[in-house]
This record gives sequence, C-alpha cells and structure tokens, in this order.
Amino acid sequence: MAWPGGASGGGAEGSATSGASARALAAPEDRVLIERAQTGDREAFETLVHRYDRDVLRIALNILHKPEEARDVYQEAFLKVYRNLPRFRFDCSFYTWLYRIVTNTCLDHLRKRNSRPEDQSPDPAAYLEGDTNGDFFDRQQQQGAESDPERRLMGLEIGQRITTALGRLTPRERMVFEMKHYQGMKLRVIGEALGTTEETVKNSLFRAMRKLRVQLEGLV
Repeated sequence: MAWPGGASGGGAEGSATSGASARALAAPEDRVLIERAQTGDREAFETLVHRYDRDVLRIALNILHKPEEARDVYQEAFLKVYRNLPRFRFDCSFYTWLYRIVTNTCLDHLRKRNSRPEDQSPDPAAYLEGDTNGDFFDRQQQQGAESDPERRLMGLEIGQRITTALGRLTPRERMVFEMKHYQGMKLRVIGEALGTTEETVKNSLFRAMRKLRVQLEGLV
C-alpha cells in the first residue's frame, strides 16, 4: 500500500466541497468495487485505496498535526478496512464507514500520546516552516512574519501555547474540537463518524472550549 506522493502537509488542506462532490460521484461505483474486494479481488481493493487515500491522509493530518503519525494512521486504517471489509453490509456509505475507522484510529494515537508526555511537545521546526495545516498559528504567520524575526518568535510562542492547550484536552475532547473547528464538520456528522450521539458531541465540545479558554486566557 503506497503512501500518497506529495502529501506531507500542504496537500492536506484540499477543498472539502470538491472532495464531497468527488465522493458523491464515486459512491455508485464503490459498491461494485467493494463487492469485488470482498471476494478477494486485490485490484479492486487497491482501487478503493487510491480513491480515498488523500481523504484519509487529510483527516489524519488535520487531527494529529504530525506527518509521521498520520503516516501510521494511514497504514493502520487501511489495514483495518482490509480485514473488516468482508463484514461491511452497506448499512452506511463506504466513506462514512472509512471515516469512522480513521477517526477512531486517530483517537487511539491521541490516547497513546497522552500517556507519553514527551510526545506532546510542539515541533518548533514545523511551526517555523508553517506546516500547521491552516490552524490558528498558521494564520498568524501569514502577514510578513518571514521578514520579521520578532514576529516569528511571537508566532512560535503562540503556536506552542495552542499545542500545549490542545494537549491538555482528553483525546475525545480534542478529536471533537479538531473535527468541528479545523474540518468544519457539523455536530451530527461528527457523532456519526465517532459512533455517538449529537448531544454527546455537543457536551465534549463545550468541555473542550471551556478548558481552552482557561488555558489561552489573554491570547484569545
């Protein structure tokens, strides 16, 4: 299974609208490919992988913000899809099923990260290079930061504070916050992806926002 080329950060931002349109067009063909893959047709499975690989990478990068972890999630998620595809019964769209697998795999990684505090520290090089996938800190750098060392240093400090604050959320709180504010997903859709109710998602988001306001007081 190949890692998508040229997708180390900037490519993760793709257009949600165009992606949704492409998935809508692909959906009728998915059933044929899935049914073939369920009988052991590896070429059909590889076609499914190539059809959705950039979506999986984008989701993982947007949630984890670490290319190496996103690479691991990419491999793990498609391995889970391969193993569980024979049990897929078309009760939902393939994309919804895949999205749930990816987000749950990301959630596992966030839990592991929380159990290893050293993994929560921000990567200064990534911030200086602007490899933040369009988050709050990335927007702070866009206006002339490259030619202003003092402003760049301030931007780095802001990025570190945001990363630290996000790291203090529970894995589920962080997941919900990222999906809502970085990916622009509706609460109902987040609930479907995580296999929970909209009300539970709303409560998780409320707790995340309350914690972040405390952690980022004076910044936002």
